[in-house]
Amino acid sequence: MPLIIIIVSLIALKYFEIGAFFTNMSWWWIAGLMAIAFIWFEFLERMFGLDKRKAHEELEKIKKERVKKTFDKNNRPGR
Repeated sequence: MPLIIIIVSLIALKYFEIGAFFTNMSWWWIAGLMAIAFIWFEFLERMFGLDKRKAHEELEKIKKERVKKTFDKNNRPGR
């Protein structure tokens, strides 16, 4: 996600020609970063299993919350 934020920021700075550095910077640098982001999100993230790891972590969190809620409900005094 930080890579996407950097790309969008660079596009805005280049398009609006803010600062001498960004005015003179080639669009190819931004296109190169876009290509790197595409390769990362389409191939490398899947290859390393990062997309599934995030999903498993979210499901595990939901499962723990559900178990905690169930046991808190059953262990109330007066039952």
